[in-house]
Amino acid sequence: MVDQFNNLTQEEVDLMFQVPMLVAILIAGADNNIDKTEMKEAITLSKIKQQKARKELLDYYKEVGQDFEDKLKVLIQKYPIDAEVRNPEIIAQLTQLNEIFPKLDKNFAVDFYASIKDMARKIAESSGGVLGYMSIGYEESKLISLEMIKDPSK
Repeated sequence: MVDQFNNLTQEEVDLMFQVPMLVAILIAGADNNIDKTEMKEAITLSKIKQQKARKELLDYYKEVGQDFEDKLKVLIQKYPIDAEVRNPEIIAQLTQLNEIFPKLDKNFAVDFYASIKDMARKIAESSGGVLGYMSIGYEESKLISLEMIKDPSK
């Protein structure tokens, strides 16, 4: 258990542990096609963040990273295939972070927010563009800023 989550309900804790996967599905599936490159990037990021995340987030990412690929595949199956239906459901879930962040240590919330925004950007950049590098598609660009989540530093 992540110490930061002591003041959260079980449902809030469960959501917090799903956030990286929800962000991956939202961004990767923004164009209605969750491709292997984007999923591979999400899995790679989950491994990197277990080692190189901000200090406050290491325990969190170590727990999230356990069986990340399997959990991601299961979660994808729970959502509709069509992005027009799936994305609003995921956005509604991510919006709940606005109620959770005030219950967390501010530094943790700020670092967490920055971390998931970074993850969104890297997943979006992993597919498309010249030879598949450094380009963000139109649909992804509309979601990459994760505007449904309020910046906890403000």
